[in-house]
Amino acid sequence: MKFGVQASQSQIAWPELLEMWLELDRSSRLDSLWLMDHFVTGAGQAFGSEGPCLEGWTALAALAQATSRVRLGTIVSGNTYRHPVVLAKQATTVDHISDGRLEFGIGGAWHEYEHQAYGIPFYTTGERLKRLDEAVQLIKTLWTEDSPTLEGEYYSLDEPPYNPPNVQKPHPPIMIGGGGEKRTLLTAAKYADASNVQGTPEEVLHKWDVLKGHCDTVGRDFNAIRRTIQVVLFLTEDPQFQERVIQGVKALGRAGSDEDARRSVLMGSPEQVVEQIKAFEAVGVQEIILAQFPSVHMKSLVRFSEEVIPAFQ
Repeated sequence: MKFGVQASQSQIAWPELLEMWLELDRSSRLDSLWLMDHFVTGAGQAFGSEGPCLEGWTALAALAQATSRVRLGTIVSGNTYRHPVVLAKQATTVDHISDGRLEFGIGGAWHEYEHQAYGIPFYTTGERLKRLDEAVQLIKTLWTEDSPTLEGEYYSLDEPPYNPPNVQKPHPPIMIGGGGEKRTLLTAAKYADASNVQGTPEEVLHKWDVLKGHCDTVGRDFNAIRRTIQVVLFLTEDPQFQERVIQGVKALGRAGSDEDARRSVLMGSPEQVVEQIKAFEAVGVQEIILAQFPSVHMKSLVRFSEEVIPAFQ
């Protein structure tokens, strides 16, 4: 089992973000660090969106230069924000700056308020996911073929040069984020090196079953796709705090019952969290990327690194 953390650029100034990444790169047992790819803070609405939030890929380039050990990426880039050729070039640049440590995360985008506020086209769900599929095909083509030609519904290539190539061969691992069963997981089956989903262990197992079905359909080896999840960590033994978390998860519509809410996060003592991780491990999860809400707490991450990760090494 591998472990990463979304140590994001939301609600934090650059000096503190840099210090946090340097400390986790130097002293933790974490395998990877991730930024988000959003331009505002908050949880997808106008409320709470006014805080400081640095741009993800620019910050990632600087953090790639500053760190030396951890793998790094954005979890995940919204395809609507940038033309895929531009995003491919950004990714290759960070692959060089990091000396081949980039994980390339991409998804269809979901943050409707952000698009509305900045005038970025949001499209329908169906169009966003069709664009995602075509964008990943284009990026993978750019990264693996010389002077390729591609004529899609949304994007095209006309024998472009692409230099320098990526450091990683054949390209940085492509992680597709999202658990949409008809389109997103099909795109993952066709193109991804890693799939990232969320939910309880039972929900995650169901997503893997769907992904395997798509792999069978397109002739892809299911085991060639790394199975990852993003899950929120609350390393606390406080029962009152835990109850607030459960009700908050339910209020966000991410669980119907108290039990499902509890089992969709990592929460409790280090010993309890170890058992919760084992439940995800039992359904085939190979990598866990931690998130913390509302912000990153270094004390909690250090404790996780020292008291939880050793149980899986």
